[in-house]
Amino acid sequence: MNYKHLLSSGRISNLNLRNRIILSAMGSNYCNADGSCNARMQDYYATRAAGGAGLLILETGAADWPNGATTPNTIGFSEDRFLPGLQEVVTRVHEHGAAIAAQLNHGGKVAQDDVANGRELWVPSSPKKLRGKLMSALTANERSVFVKAAGPDGKGPRYRIMKQEDITALTAAFVSAAVRAQVAGFDAIEIHAGHGYVLSSFLSPFANDRHDQYGGNAENRSRLLCEIITAMRNAVDANLPILVRLDAHEFRIEDGIRITDAQQHARYAVEAGADAIDVSAYGNGLSGMAFTEAPLVHEPGGLLEFAHAIKQVVPVPVIAVGRISPELAEREIAGGRIDFVAMGRKLLADPGLPFKLSRDAQSVRPCIYCYVCVSKIFLNAPMSCAVNPGVGREAELENLAPTDHPKQVIVVGGGPAGMEAARILALRGHHVSLYEQAGQLGGTARIAALPYQPNGDLVQWLDYSVRQLPIEVTLNTTVDAHFLQRERPDHIVLAVGASRQAIAIEGSGLPHVFDGDRLRDVLLGGSKAALTGISWPSRLLIAAGRISGVINDIGLLRRLSQWWLPFGKRIVLVGGGLVGLELAEFFAERRRQVTVLEPSAFLGAELSVVRRARVLHLLRNSGVQLFTGACLTSITGSSVLYRCANEDRSVAADQVIISLGATNNTQLEQQLASSGIAFSAIGDGHEVGFIEGAMLSARQVALNI
Repeated sequence: MNYKHLLSSGRISNLNLRNRIILSAMGSNYCNADGSCNARMQDYYATRAAGGAGLLILETGAADWPNGATTPNTIGFSEDRFLPGLQEVVTRVHEHGAAIAAQLNHGGKVAQDDVANGRELWVPSSPKKLRGKLMSALTANERSVFVKAAGPDGKGPRYRIMKQEDITALTAAFVSAAVRAQVAGFDAIEIHAGHGYVLSSFLSPFANDRHDQYGGNAENRSRLLCEIITAMRNAVDANLPILVRLDAHEFRIEDGIRITDAQQHARYAVEAGADAIDVSAYGNGLSGMAFTEAPLVHEPGGLLEFAHAIKQVVPVPVIAVGRISPELAEREIAGGRIDFVAMGRKLLADPGLPFKLSRDAQSVRPCIYCYVCVSKIFLNAPMSCAVNPGVGREAELENLAPTDHPKQVIVVGGGPAGMEAARILALRGHHVSLYEQAGQLGGTARIAALPYQPNGDLVQWLDYSVRQLPIEVTLNTTVDAHFLQRERPDHIVLAVGASRQAIAIEGSGLPHVFDGDRLRDVLLGGSKAALTGISWPSRLLIAAGRISGVINDIGLLRRLSQWWLPFGKRIVLVGGGLVGLELAEFFAERRRQVTVLEPSAFLGAELSVVRRARVLHLLRNSGVQLFTGACLTSITGSSVLYRCANEDRSVAADQVIISLGATNNTQLEQQLASSGIAFSAIGDGHEVGFIEGAMLSARQVALNI
């Protein structure tokens, strides 16, 4: 596709940008605990600038640090001591031809650091209680992090309803921070007036119950924001653009911001001096779904209609955000419906996306929308990315300089870990041979792509990347220790995948009971032995799919599975971890009656917090029965017997799928231990870590050979 509009130069006030792609502000927790920027943060932003984005918006910074800090490691803008680190970030970004904006904020009622340290939370009026089930989705370890929300005395947050002197002080803090950002060399300022922070609380009819000039109608609720814009406009250079991030909608909040409110807020902001409107949205953070409705929308292009509505009422550029693909962005900009597109997760997954679009769009590493990045922030940990282990570790893991000592390396296993290792090794100049026992690359990630399509995008990208490099790929070949000892390469990388042991339970060998390997063989046309217990018509259809090649196309197979599956109506999944819940989604979407039996106290512990909360919400709404503390006792020809809550129970089952028992696979390691050949083990075969663990271990090992 030709991305001529997306990659064309753009302009915000007097700021010229080399393209229309903006790095959206995303909290990283990389900076120092004292609010200063360090080398890690500088490397992170410099890498995104080098990838070609036109404008980078710095993660949210506390205008009045430490007051209003939203995380333990929030950037400070309140004192001159922050200037050296900020200036270094700006310099590193400018070296690569990108512009950078400072995002200024005060967390208000969601300023976690204020709660943890016993400081008062600034709010427009007494907060109303919101309800949701997010806490019930957390594991015990995760809940221990959230205990800090009770504050140092355990009594919970303390609120301060802002008086006029507080409003005056807050305005002065924003202005002082903006002047400091200008001194540091930032090309623009963004005021964060969304996402539940203090300015959005004033804007929201739900959160703002004031009866003075700052409450009531939209004009009054916009007053504080407009006063800050005007004061800032008068304090900084007239050519320094001021952007404003606004919520266009508050999901799952009764009487929250709606688009008509947002249109008025945007008009008032522009009249006060705003040079662009960055259109976002927010929701009830305690709801399992809200955070994936906004601000990290799961639906592709899910917030675009809001940007369209704002574009209709303001004369300044409009920035759209929310899982917007480059193809969609190109059409939207070409049609004049938006002016710029902000990308967060996509530029984590591949900071080189902007430049790659003009050379080879297929080479862009895809985001799989697993929410690992933001879930780390929820738990006060540094941000990371499941598909790009270099995020936040640029100095350690992004140096792919050619090796001075090329080696002959055999990679055993063509799943994500094996493909990533082979890719990095080849890029560094090693001579790589990749062996996979199946007829296609992808390993268990191929079957994971059936219930969750973005996994397939990653497999496709890895496959494409491997094929573009001088890597010798051999399929349909099982490699054992004798073969490796005969070949005697300089190094062996074992990416053999996890071992799945059958559970020892009465009835586990019945023909309608499937483990992960057998399920893969049935769905992807593997061994004929796996089809035992499958009806003859279903066997014929599977054979036809294998012969025609339909089974090789995961995307097509996924669509066809909406109409036909070789499974009955009642599905029982034993195991409610990542695999079990994704399979539950898959079968529920295909109108099966699904029951999940999880022996532990928690569901989906391997899923990131945000994705887990979303999945559990959707499963419950789809009628899926979810049981924790459910211990299997036996399986019959038509039911599963289990014990839960100190009572014996049973559930009818046409098929039973065992999604338990994945452990590391060390058999080949043990056989090679005395061979004298250097080897490394990565991926689930070494330690079960799913895609995130596979990609990280592959990168670490490949860089050390």
